[in-house]
Amino acid sequence: MALAVLATCLVTAAGLQAFRSQLTGTRLTLAKQLCELSGEPSIIIGDRNRIVHLNKAMRDRLPGFHGETIEHLLGLWVATDRDVRLDLERQLKVADRAYHVAQTQTGLTEFSAKRMAGVGMIWTIQEFSKADLDTDLPSIIVGQTGEIRFAGGAVRDWFQNPLKDVTEIIEAWPLSNGDRCRIETLDGDQNYRLGVSSLSENLTQIMFFPAVAEASPNVEADWAAIEDLPVPLLKVSHEGKLLASNREARQLLGIASTQGRRLSDVLDGPGRPINDWLAQAMNGAGAHVSEFLRGRGEHRDTFVQVTLSTAGSGDGLHLIAVLNDVTELKTLEAQFVQSQKMQAIGQLAGGVAHDFNNLLTAISGHCDLLLLRHDEGHQNYADLIQIHQNTNRAASLVGQLLAFSRKQNLQFETIDLRDTLSDLTHLLNRLVGEKITLMLEHEDGLAPIRADRRQLEQVLMNLVVNARDAMQKGGKIRVVTHNLTLDAQMRKDRVVVPPGEYVVVNVVDEGSGITPEKLPKIFEPFFTTKRTGEGTGLGLSTVYGIVKQTGGYIFAESEVAKGTTFSLLFPKHDARSDEVVAVPRPPETPQLGGKAEGVVLLVEDESPVRAFASRALSLKGFSVLEAACAEAALKMLEDPELKVDVFVTDVIMPGLDGPTWVRQALKTRPETQVVFVSGYPEDAFEDGEAPIPNAVFLPKPFSLTALTQAVQGQLQGELEPA
Repeated sequence: MALAVLATCLVTAAGLQAFRSQLTGTRLTLAKQLCELSGEPSIIIGDRNRIVHLNKAMRDRLPGFHGETIEHLLGLWVATDRDVRLDLERQLKVADRAYHVAQTQTGLTEFSAKRMAGVGMIWTIQEFSKADLDTDLPSIIVGQTGEIRFAGGAVRDWFQNPLKDVTEIIEAWPLSNGDRCRIETLDGDQNYRLGVSSLSENLTQIMFFPAVAEASPNVEADWAAIEDLPVPLLKVSHEGKLLASNREARQLLGIASTQGRRLSDVLDGPGRPINDWLAQAMNGAGAHVSEFLRGRGEHRDTFVQVTLSTAGSGDGLHLIAVLNDVTELKTLEAQFVQSQKMQAIGQLAGGVAHDFNNLLTAISGHCDLLLLRHDEGHQNYADLIQIHQNTNRAASLVGQLLAFSRKQNLQFETIDLRDTLSDLTHLLNRLVGEKITLMLEHEDGLAPIRADRRQLEQVLMNLVVNARDAMQKGGKIRVVTHNLTLDAQMRKDRVVVPPGEYVVVNVVDEGSGITPEKLPKIFEPFFTTKRTGEGTGLGLSTVYGIVKQTGGYIFAESEVAKGTTFSLLFPKHDARSDEVVAVPRPPETPQLGGKAEGVVLLVEDESPVRAFASRALSLKGFSVLEAACAEAALKMLEDPELKVDVFVTDVIMPGLDGPTWVRQALKTRPETQVVFVSGYPEDAFEDGEAPIPNAVFLPKPFSLTALTQAVQGQLQGELEPA
């Protein structure tokens, strides 16, 4: 009992270690995605200050950089990296985010660091050149606590000694746009109105504008100097009326004038009544708290970050709204959220499909065993056939789950789309009905592609059926194919298609179309524009998964009441590089054929699957040795007298996985053949190591015939490695 408990603990510990390793890998993958979405040069730092990843912005900034540690990287900006590292590490002991600003020969460089559990740190490096900082207007750059990081030439001329802190010239801190101040300079006292803009989370630029009294149609008298300020500003009454604006704000919001408008006319509310938000800001409760709002432009919509602060006094108390364009940031955020959502759904679907494949293997396998003992005249034969057929239907549904998670098993072959569409024409015509005309148009000399024929047919059928459903009154569906050569990369729908030769399939309908707000969501699982009960929302997500796994691209263009066009781009394939699929598809009913000889070591952690596989191989004539885990199998192989001809093993198991234990076993038994089985696709367990020679892969759910043929083929050398 004690040994059993100890073994269980060891297996559990190994499982926890594997889980932690997988979790760390997932966190690192997410961190890399987050870095790539950042527009600023960013890096991921792991243990011992090792550089784990540089995002595209950093790679573009430092082409050819091959340094391994953060010290190598910092040396490109500062003479002594120790000061930067120690300052950031000290801050991170008490805060989630740390900043260090260094003066360089080119201007200012800000290093920011943030810890990420299980990964290390994400560093972002922002550079500000002297040319950008030293503007024609008097200005300074200050940090979070008011320390002056840079003073423009005009400001330096005001004082005899260099400035260290903003409170040396302005008593109040922090500052808000529109604040007034009186500054004592070498040339005398002068009144200024301040323009405050954020350069980063840590750095703020303050510009000084002489207070003048000129008016313009959009600007009150004391706002004349702010008209040309490169910071979008609005003056708002406590009732929400727009009292004034500058040119930058009007351009950002896409409006010609703010006269006679209210804040609610140009900005959507922050999830609550705008008047409540303004009242809170007037009372000081929401001062300097930003809201992300959608701007209602006359020609386009934007996303803006709005920060409110009070100005004036008494009856003249009002609000100053500082705007910051975050349209690109919100777009990247939406793209990242969508990526995370699709990844989570894909992981869920892959896990569910794996478990279902194990169940279906056991069900279909034992059904095959029963069919061996019942001929067509038996009263139970028809029932067994029904079980067998419905198991195949369930396997097809699991294939759909794996399709949009892009983890299905594809059997690639060279395909001429003209032949495929020609074979499908009769079926497609039956699907579209009599009111709709299906037209096929092919370019002469259409190049071949490499894809799974069955899955490609499913893609085409799904798209044609969707087109049919959108054309209740009938019309034409055109399927057009042609070659496409891209000399430069093509950007479309946030996707970059690299240069190269492609084959394009356009499915064009004359249906009701898809509204602009729904078009970006059509490839999401379970999203459908059809009424309840008319669609599952899996069709287009399945199409998307198959196309992406094939290495292609899919785009949709639609106009309401005029129709929709789906465009599929597949890379052109050189037919000379074809690969042969190893395991043939089994016949409909189980067949054992002649008797076989040999010893099979079967390693499978799922008991029902192991029981079926053992009986199937035994009926074929093999001697079968069973093990529930890799460790037990290796223990059995320690006996030098034990002869084993074939290893049949699951891939993903608690403890050692299939490829790992097989590599260990082959060191002492190099002549043993290998058959891998798994509910995951073949490429889901690639670990970066060299493939195991002559091994074949059999995806679950597999039939009795497929299993016995795979094992016998390995013994006879008839199967090529998958």
